[in-house]
Amino acid sequence: MFTTPKPTQAELEVLQVLWQRGDSTVRDVHEELSATHTTGYTTVLKIMQIMYEKGLLERDESARAHVYSSVEPQSETQGRMVSDLVSKVFEGSTSKLVVSALHGKATKKEIAEIREILNELERK
Repeated sequence: MFTTPKPTQAELEVLQVLWQRGDSTVRDVHEELSATHTTGYTTVLKIMQIMYEKGLLERDESARAHVYSSVEPQSETQGRMVSDLVSKVFEGSTSKLVVSALHGKATKKEIAEIREILNELERK
């Protein structure tokens, strides 16, 4: 069974653009990243080529400018990474992760949203 590799920080930044924009060319991704990073076009191109080779991206080569898309939806990638984090850092305990994430950092609004999610989970 093939499992998608865990993306690096730079790869996550590319994925964030693709999840937000949808299918995009290297130029599209470079323009988005350039708003907050000083990254060259060829660097973005190389990262996206590596991501394609690793199986993180799909590539449509039917047009002159190749169009890339994420292989997995954002929720699946996030879920895999959180599961890995819980396993490696929090001894498999989701509650330890939540307590660590919330300790002194959550706003009242975020706590209310989390409470509603927990209530909905209990109802299921």
